[in-house]
Amino acid sequence: MLKLAVVGSRSAYGRLAGIAGGVAVGVCLLLLLWGGANGLSARDDRGAWLRETGSPSVAAPATEDPAAAGPGTPVPLTPDTVLIETNPVEVFRDQLINRRDVAALDSATVRIPGIGKPPAPGHYYASPALQRLIESTPRDQLGDRFGTFAGTIDNAALPGPDSLIVVTGATETELRRNGRAVLVSDFTSDPYSGSAAAYNTVLSIGALAVFFPVLLLISIVTGLGAAQRRERFATLRLIGATPQVVSRIAAVETAVPSLIGAVLGVVLAIVLRPAAAQIPVNGTRMFTADLTTGWAAAAVVVAVVVAASALVTAHRTARAGIGPLGVTRAVHEKTPTMWRIVPLMVGLAAMIMAVFMTRGLNVRVPWLESPLLIGGFLLILVGIVVIGPWLTRVVSRMGLRRARSAAAVIAASRIQKTPVATFRSVSGLVIAVFVVSVFAGASSIIESTEATPARPGLLQPTSIHATIANGHTTAQATEATRQAMELPGIRSATVGYGPAAFTERGAGSEIYLRAVDAAGLGFEDIPATETVTVDTSFLYYWTTQPLALTTAPATSLDGLVPVVILIGTDGTPEAMDRARTALNGSGITATPATSPEDFKLQSSTRLIQGLAVLAYLGMFVAIAIAGLSLAVATASAVLDRKRVLGLMRLMGTPVSVVRHVIMREAAVPLLTVLLLSVGLGFLVAWLMVTFINDAYRLTWPAPDYFMALGLSLLLALGAVTATFRLIRSNTALTATRFE
Repeated sequence: MLKLAVVGSRSAYGRLAGIAGGVAVGVCLLLLLWGGANGLSARDDRGAWLRETGSPSVAAPATEDPAAAGPGTPVPLTPDTVLIETNPVEVFRDQLINRRDVAALDSATVRIPGIGKPPAPGHYYASPALQRLIESTPRDQLGDRFGTFAGTIDNAALPGPDSLIVVTGATETELRRNGRAVLVSDFTSDPYSGSAAAYNTVLSIGALAVFFPVLLLISIVTGLGAAQRRERFATLRLIGATPQVVSRIAAVETAVPSLIGAVLGVVLAIVLRPAAAQIPVNGTRMFTADLTTGWAAAAVVVAVVVAASALVTAHRTARAGIGPLGVTRAVHEKTPTMWRIVPLMVGLAAMIMAVFMTRGLNVRVPWLESPLLIGGFLLILVGIVVIGPWLTRVVSRMGLRRARSAAAVIAASRIQKTPVATFRSVSGLVIAVFVVSVFAGASSIIESTEATPARPGLLQPTSIHATIANGHTTAQATEATRQAMELPGIRSATVGYGPAAFTERGAGSEIYLRAVDAAGLGFEDIPATETVTVDTSFLYYWTTQPLALTTAPATSLDGLVPVVILIGTDGTPEAMDRARTALNGSGITATPATSPEDFKLQSSTRLIQGLAVLAYLGMFVAIAIAGLSLAVATASAVLDRKRVLGLMRLMGTPVSVVRHVIMREAAVPLLTVLLLSVGLGFLVAWLMVTFINDAYRLTWPAPDYFMALGLSLLLALGAVTATFRLIRSNTALTATRFE
């Protein structure tokens, strides 16, 4: 039986090689997707310690009256705790740096992941990527922010090789000054938060979007064998082989090349693993070891693919009813009905329900949200394939009434009788268009809150500011501005004053400025007085309406304390980073220096836009698989219908008419569902990003999307025209010898 399955002519070897190659590609992609899922989970586990929230470092006052409440009592630092401050912003160029300031007793027993003993004040540990950045950058732009290098953070505590993380040592007094530090006795191992769960849900949907076309490819490729060996199966039936024996031979014929292809796919996945690890996901690549699936997982994939391929082929061969004379019984398809719309509608309803619960009702049910979204997406994928034949039959019926040529009549009649088989040929490309639309829509989002342009009365986008911690004097603030003015690219340095530091009770809602300094902040209509005020919302990036200066109630700044330092730069990245470093290293700031443009880096929009590379990779994979699937399916359809097409040629039908028939049979189902796939793709993309954050809105897709769509149609045209040679060689007069 094994010899019958694998020994044959050159064309038979070509067919076996085609099956093996298709399965190899499919298994390789499946293993890389599996490895990617494992890698993302491992990455979240390693970075879980960065999400430690700790416990308050200040005990709440005992009184229930907020007005009478005092500042609270500091919780003492003990050997089994460390004081940690999570800096909200640490920016270099357009990159975010994860910074943790740590204070601990000399006898501290708490160990920092990837470091061990907390660093001493004035020293820091950095991730290898950040340390390379520090060493390659002038110290006044980055290195001076952190102190003296003490060592690198171990990879076991880094999400990825590109992670920018720094842990700096500080004194207890420094960290308690602004009241934001927390006490930590142990670091969490739970990698999931609200955004992380949403992030993993989106990744799961993306992986499923690539996984489904891979399954279609394997299904279509393994179906090629039975079509091309139909005559040999008929010969076996003629010499006495039973239908069961023929089915087993067909199963072995598919299982052997599938096994070879699956093993090659495993090897190919191992070879491509280092290259796949270079793909950045949410700002960092993966470690190559993260993509390892293990031999057990590889064995499971190989076994499942080979077994499924063999069983499906045996089932198809048995249903084909190959007789001793090569005549195949016509397998009548059930007429598709409108009920085929149910899976699609259920899938849409599931995704809409998850989004409505989260954003409409503000009800969070984590155990239900992800299954609804992922399950809904899977049902939509299945629903498109299921509803396709019904839509194709409806369109072909309308086309048959308006047919004006022989090719149109033949094609419409065949589609109407076999809509399922006809649509199966283009199902891969239809799914690819849907997947590409989902990826393009998700990667084109922007946040509804956008940066305001540079205008008088608004904080200039080229400025840097930082609030001043309580207890610092005017002389210290003035000295910090003087040192900043000595740096290249710094145009102005201004101190803002208030009745109390922003972190203290009694802080005002206005910033007091010297009138002579107001011009450096971009103000034009400056009152003719020594002291002016502006609302504190001037510092917020979401302020969109210009603010006006008003005359201060007092003519001097006596009795006020410095609350903020604002530095104007020439807008160059070097100058802005010098200003950040100068403020962060001054020792008087309560918060790291920030600019109005930094919100773009911190915005959760990066959660989706960080997947743009994966999105375009997914587009490429889906389109490539779809083109290959269509070529194989069309060729298989031609070989399956060799007898019918041969009889048409015998009756005098020109080859050009046969080609037009094949072309129409591919074009009608594709164009029928094309607009549906595009519309559903963008609807699903909108549901996904709204689930993450309802501040997102979809924009017009990038030109890459239209290029991908055009490439899909070109691949469809190329796949169909590639079968024209098969039409001539398989519809010659010799193809009707059996008659």
